[in-house]
Amino acid sequence: MNTKDAVQVTDNNLKFVARGTNQGLMRAQNERLVLTILRRHGPMAKADLARSTGLSAQTVSVIMRKLEDEGLLAKGEPVRGRVGQPSVPMRLAEEGAFFAGLKIGRRSADLVLTDFLGHVRARARITYAYPTPDATVRFARESFGQLAAQLSPAQRDRIGGLGVAMPFQLWDWAVSLGLDPLKMSDWQSRDICAELADDLALPVFMQNDASAACGAELVFGSSDRSPDFLYFYIGYFAGGGVVLDNQLFTGRTGNAGALGSMPVPQPGGGTVQLIDMASLCVLERTMSEDGHDTACLWEPPAAWEVPTDLLEDWVTRAGAGLAHAVASAICVLDLPEVRIDGWIPHPVRAGLVAAASEALARMDLSGVVPPRVLPGSVGPDARVLGAASLPLSDRFLIE
Repeated sequence: MNTKDAVQVTDNNLKFVARGTNQGLMRAQNERLVLTILRRHGPMAKADLARSTGLSAQTVSVIMRKLEDEGLLAKGEPVRGRVGQPSVPMRLAEEGAFFAGLKIGRRSADLVLTDFLGHVRARARITYAYPTPDATVRFARESFGQLAAQLSPAQRDRIGGLGVAMPFQLWDWAVSLGLDPLKMSDWQSRDICAELADDLALPVFMQNDASAACGAELVFGSSDRSPDFLYFYIGYFAGGGVVLDNQLFTGRTGNAGALGSMPVPQPGGGTVQLIDMASLCVLERTMSEDGHDTACLWEPPAAWEVPTDLLEDWVTRAGAGLAHAVASAICVLDLPEVRIDGWIPHPVRAGLVAAASEALARMDLSGVVPPRVLPGSVGPDARVLGAASLPLSDRFLIE
């Protein structure tokens, strides 16, 4: 047998180190490897997959046939014009599996049902003054039933699980929301993942919401990104994550990449945390103090109606804060790329990218290489799609 321990695939600066084996005991690992490479690089022919994985052509043929029989892969159009028989690329089957994602935010909750490619097939949404466990579980249970009913019986059998993205220690944010801490205290004693697993009879996974958004960039994002990057998601609070060698780095306690807590200078002197400059709660407070209705901020971003002067001032300040956070991070990690995304309209995201880039260019960064600052490729749904990616990754992908 032709066996290789590791193969490095490089495509547009995207490095993916794949490990494969022809041993029967590792069949499931090899299937995950094939699915991971196809998700990362798109449709590929058998010969290309064999080279990418280090597996023999015979082993790849067996795996691809099995995955096709299971409905996870589908044949693409034959590629002609070469010597010999035309090659037939294989691609992920859109309806190979379905996943649910639940995002629990400080002002709203979203539930989506996605297919195997991460396309949203159905969604439900609620907004509120603050989240409670009872209302959240009720929303998830009832909405899941309504969304699943839109699938055929065969498709419903392919729902692989539910992922939950939510701020950790949500009860600690009561004061920031202007609430009596007792109103959020129930979150400390409730395990809503266990409750939902019992209610829905599905495996349930949970991750911090900002980390989940970063995970969506990894699983569903652009294929031309760097394998190492810093990621910001701008929601009610700014947060983010760190990706090293195509893996989300969460650290010893799972709190690595807590970018919202980074100290940054504020106009007029002194320092504040990044969340106090680059979060939507700052824009909400400014709008409220100026007598404007802020409800539009928690609706889909296309519906935003924010006064231009207030928005431009927030973008400038947020961009400056992001730039200082980037400068601190690259001194430690030497990251070549920064991605900025959030619950914001695309033009506002572009404005943040430009403001952060311009502020970074004005800094003295002697001794380090400034990174590229780019928009994220997933958009406002990054948190809820990141939630849906949790059961997908657990069942079908490898790191």
